[in-house]
Amino acid sequence: MPHSIHPKLRVLILVLAYNAEKTITSVLNRIPRDMAEKYDLGILVIDDCSRDGTWQIAKKHLEDFWCPGEALRNPVNQGYGGNQKAGYRYASERNYDVVAMVHGDGQYAPECLPELLEPFTRVGEQVDAVFGSRMLNKANALKGGMPYYKFVGNIVLTALQNILLGSRLSEFHTGYRVYRVSTLDSLPLDLNTNDFHFDTEIIMQLLFSGGKIVELPIPTFYGDEVCHVNGLRYAWDVMVSTVKARLIRMGIFYDPKFYFPHTEVASTISKFSFPSTSRIVADAVRPGSVVLDLGCTDGELAEYLRREKNCTVFGTGEEREKYDLDHSLPDAPWDTLDYVLLVDVLEQRDSPEEFLQRLRARLAGNSKVTVIAGTANVGFFITRFMLLLGQFNYSRRGILALTHKRLFTIGSLERLLRYAGFRIQGKHVAAAPYPLALGLNRLSRVLLTVNVGLAKLLPGLFAYQVLLEVLHTPSVEHVLHKAER
Repeated sequence: MPHSIHPKLRVLILVLAYNAEKTITSVLNRIPRDMAEKYDLGILVIDDCSRDGTWQIAKKHLEDFWCPGEALRNPVNQGYGGNQKAGYRYASERNYDVVAMVHGDGQYAPECLPELLEPFTRVGEQVDAVFGSRMLNKANALKGGMPYYKFVGNIVLTALQNILLGSRLSEFHTGYRVYRVSTLDSLPLDLNTNDFHFDTEIIMQLLFSGGKIVELPIPTFYGDEVCHVNGLRYAWDVMVSTVKARLIRMGIFYDPKFYFPHTEVASTISKFSFPSTSRIVADAVRPGSVVLDLGCTDGELAEYLRREKNCTVFGTGEEREKYDLDHSLPDAPWDTLDYVLLVDVLEQRDSPEEFLQRLRARLAGNSKVTVIAGTANVGFFITRFMLLLGQFNYSRRGILALTHKRLFTIGSLERLLRYAGFRIQGKHVAAAPYPLALGLNRLSRVLLTVNVGLAKLLPGLFAYQVLLEVLHTPSVEHVLHKAER
């Protein structure tokens, strides 16, 4: 029986070039020829609108090259990241399996390509990216001529990024990389910067999407090539992007280029282990009550009320999927209810005013029911500070959640309820849910304690969320009808 023949891995060697007329021929000649025996090889040189003869030299040199090659020239400079985007799109459109990035200035040794490609040939192992790291052997980096300030900066930046992202890479800033093309196709690369910190953003996308990164040692070589990177600006951009990505993963901000919901891990921290909104609501409900939960909370609150306070709870789970609060109210024992919970409800309505009018009319026959209405406070000091800086960033949850159609301060929520015919009986303020973002540790507990104290003093500024206990007042029609009866 004949052995099955595995097709060769299709590999594109992407040479990024800018003002590299002195080195581009040498870089191409240093690509190992024996690679063509193992791989279906192609070469693409992209000249990013150089001011010298880089494109002409590369194009002529590839005409009689030992493997298929093409030289392109961007009509307008795209930047380091933009040039990569064009190369990766080229690899995708031509059905390459793997794309290996090489710099046209010769800083990264083309001779290392076979070693960097080897992990992609391992049977049964899915590798998404291989990075050639100069910092796996730090002594060699200095011997290879890496300037000391770049050496120290690389170590410091990488350490900070590893802390923020929970990763363990030896280097975030290598430009010698090999990617699986299908993995690149799954990432929103078009949203990434065109600047030099594109490399940092693609690492974070790989980490957040669950991609597997392999690091291999490479030699370091610094010659007389011209560095086009502003070091201080690059370090600033890298850290801003990293902090932003970390905050996005914590749910504080939203940016689609770092949003990968299929890899998110649900928090294992109970909302009842700290003074959260759910805990405040649960403490306000009397034991043995009949409760209608119209909120957008998960089932944890209802389960807690049933288990710990022996309450009868309606409006949860599959029941909630059957009604549309913007147009109707669910079937429930309205006349016997003790509580109606409106946590994260009003800000998600097309018209909170109309919703409250319908609710008030439905509660007309029950004078003892208490409504607990809760909403995020857009006047929270962090939101105010961000607005002062010109930022108003929506996120997947929190005060500026993407699902929020209306935003409230504490004062505007109180006015909304009063105008809708409800009388405020009690007020509770909640701190930001730091444990859900930072974990239940000493830091989050200190932040909670400080935030709770400040929220009691200045709720409009420091309350993350407000909960109002209100009673409905009878409408004029209801009073008249009762008088007539």
